Amino acid sequence: MGKVPMDRTETTSAEAILKDELARGDRALRGVAPVISHLLESSGPALVSDGIVARLRGMLADLAKQLLDAASETPHHAAADPVSIDALADALAGEGALIGHLYALAMEGYLTERLEQRVSLDPVLSPLLQELIASDQAATADLAMSVLAAQTRFTQSQRRMELPIGELPSDLFLMALDVFDAAPTGLPTANVSRALTHLKRDYDEGAGRIGLLSRLVSSMHRGAIAALNLEHAGFALFTTGLAALTAQPRDLAVFSCHEAQTARLALGLRAAGLAPEAIEAQFMLLGALDAVPSAIGVMPPERAQAILVAGELGDTLLGAMA
Repeated sequence: MGKVPMDRTETTSAEAILKDELARGDRALRGVAPVISHLLESSGPALVSDGIVARLRGMLADLAKQLLDAASETPHHAAADPVSIDALADALAGEGALIGHLYALAMEGYLTERLEQRVSLDPVLSPLLQELIASDQAATADLAMSVLAAQTRFTQSQRRMELPIGELPSDLFLMALDVFDAAPTGLPTANVSRALTHLKRDYDEGAGRIGLLSRLVSSMHRGAIAALNLEHAGFALFTTGLAALTAQPRDLAVFSCHEAQTARLALGLRAAGLAPEAIEAQFMLLGALDAVPSAIGVMPPERAQAILVAGELGDTLLGAMA
């Protein structure tokens, strides 16, 4: 990504290429939900090797187990009924917004593991998180420790292909409860009602990993730009910082790290204020070295943000794609 000045014609042409690549990436994301639905409905050895689909299936089954267990007369025995689990998991899989978020988590887990293998990037404790834990500000240090614990749980859960239901964002948590309430589980209505009440009572979005990450990045104020050094911040803080600094949904920031979304990542990093050399460094770490128009280096951050927003999928993300 050079710094050679470009005339207006070259800049306009480069912007057109970026817009086209962004639109192509958006179309690819919009096509994800139908493809996932098809894969989830299929079976056979070929799908077992597909790590992301396997993670999705595992998380759906785990959510179903937790819901059924919460309404069981004898706790921890609902999971022994695979038919009920599969039926409820299928019902949950019918919610596009939920599938979109689970897909983002599966993608995050996959990319985090790939970074650990490729460049030895610790999936839990990054240098930036260590610095925040050592902060002389007690509130920041405590929050960073909570993030460390939450990230540890996330990494372990991803390896087990599980997801605690309390980790869902509030709208998706309520969506999952609504699906459970409407599903023909055969459980007594009183049991289901009691389970829903208890689950809502115990839910705390701010205590979840994503809530904690967002609070930690927010507490950094202008220093949040440090989160955009992937090698220093780690993937979880990197994507949270990218989302915060560009006003994107975090799931979309995660998707932008996929090799098919290089235009979105380049625009996001430039919109956040990164210099061309810093942008290239993040691409190298992610292994996504597809050609990006050199105009990204001289493009004003506000222009990059405008292009990004114009092509924004919005908070509905995959929910509008189902």
